[in-house]
Amino acid sequence: MVASDVRINDLFKIGIGPSSSHTVGPMVAASAFLTELTETEIVDTTQRLSVVLRGSLAATGEGHGTPGAVIAGLLGHIPATCDPAAVRNAWEAGRGTDTIPIAERRITLDPIVFEPREPHPLHPNAIDLTAFDEHGTAVLERTYLSVGGGFIETVGLPPSPTCEAEIPFTFNSFGELHRLCSETGLTIAELVAANEAAVGVDPGSAASEIWSAMNDCIESGLGPGPKTLPGGLGVRRRAPALAARVAEEDGFSAAVARIQLDAMAVNEENALGNRVVTAPTNGAAGIIPAVISHYVRSAPSAGRNGIVAMLLTATALGAIIKSNASISGAQVGCQGEVGSACAMAAGALCAALGGTVAQIGKAAEMGLEHHLGLTCDPIGGLVQVPCIERNAIAAVTAVQAATLTLQEDDHAHLVSFDAAVKTMRDVGADMHEKYKETSLGGLAVSLVEC
Repeated sequence: MVASDVRINDLFKIGIGPSSSHTVGPMVAASAFLTELTETEIVDTTQRLSVVLRGSLAATGEGHGTPGAVIAGLLGHIPATCDPAAVRNAWEAGRGTDTIPIAERRITLDPIVFEPREPHPLHPNAIDLTAFDEHGTAVLERTYLSVGGGFIETVGLPPSPTCEAEIPFTFNSFGELHRLCSETGLTIAELVAANEAAVGVDPGSAASEIWSAMNDCIESGLGPGPKTLPGGLGVRRRAPALAARVAEEDGFSAAVARIQLDAMAVNEENALGNRVVTAPTNGAAGIIPAVISHYVRSAPSAGRNGIVAMLLTATALGAIIKSNASISGAQVGCQGEVGSACAMAAGALCAALGGTVAQIGKAAEMGLEHHLGLTCDPIGGLVQVPCIERNAIAAVTAVQAATLTLQEDDHAHLVSFDAAVKTMRDVGADMHEKYKETSLGGLAVSLVEC
């Protein structure tokens, strides 16, 4: 898959928290397994199902609700429409029984097996799903890789094409994207919109739906609710109190704090397992909404067209990163999550404020460059510390990158966006595995040491 094959609804998936890799991806995988099982006669001979979580999915999956997400997927739920509470409770609710209803039958579900020290060679996030007949013979075996942002791949099977229609503009790097824009006179957003329309997607409607879900998440995160986040760390929920304080202030400090609290509101909702939009992952879900919200409040010409342009521009930038590096914290560390989101947000804001294609690339590079080497080391395996604050800081960084870029007119940047993406990929390859979403290093072990 090249970058131009990635759609806006691929990168910005409406789903649930707390993790796109460990919650959304496994639910999608289990749902895909259920579909394959029930659309064939295999389901008639199936007597038992087994689930094995491997690598990072096993190491931190329980804290991310992975077991419940798998069971929810096997029960027919999908991330975009499921009741988040039902997913959170699915594992606990099923512990009193060893069967689940599938195709009007009760099928035995073995206890979920966790294998943190037996990862799949192709990716740290892997799940094995197997259906057995009455003789114990496997009648359907699938291994799924949750590769970040809610995307899954099925081992041994080619990726399913998203659409048979041809798109007018093919690109796999920012250099190619820049060239296409120069040749056609289109902006990045217009070019992406043309690709979306070619495959039957209304880009304006898709972007509006995504922003509506993002904005709802911000508003929910600023409202009343639990005082602390689940998981046992006792992390306090900070966005509502901060919102009340900022509402009474104005000036520079309040403007910066508002960006931060919007990002924190989203990520606290994510930590609660509520409705959230991958952007491009759940762990980095607060950055782009906070920057769009800042644009809506601050830009004199802000409106729907600007929001649509931001999300379409961010789609192109995120697709380039995904195609040439990774957006998975388990694969390249948090530089692939927060770093990618910061780059996408910086370039998107630059576009909405009238930046040229070159300036958009410069702002995006700046957003990514200053997150290179960032580890994914959540304490307790929860998407809370340092993830929530990290989103708040990166959202402000994105605004700074866009602002600095526009102040400097169209001066070239020494490092290109493509070079920064390649560097992130190389740094991720060199990074020790304990710093990639395993909770075995970095800040993840600091609480014990203290």
